[in-house]
Amino acid sequence: MTPEPESRYSVAAQRLERAILDLEARLARGGPGADLFDADRADLAAKLDAAKAREKALEGLAGEASEALGRAAAEVRAALKAGG
Repeated sequence: MTPEPESRYSVAAQRLERAILDLEARLARGGPGADLFDADRADLAAKLDAAKAREKALEGLAGEASEALGRAAAEVRAALKAGG
């Protein structure tokens, strides 16, 4: 006889909770894998810094493009007034 679905989910949830608690305890003790999280954190921080730098560069380029479009629009308006 197979267990009821709710019972299986309950058992699976309990196993997952125990595994998470075990992992948290290992990380708190500095056990195997703790240094991997530090490395991942450092890698993600470096990637975030690089993304922020790219964002600033793109914002600068967007500002320059906006100014150029504004000048071009003014020139087109001036040309239309002069021709019209």
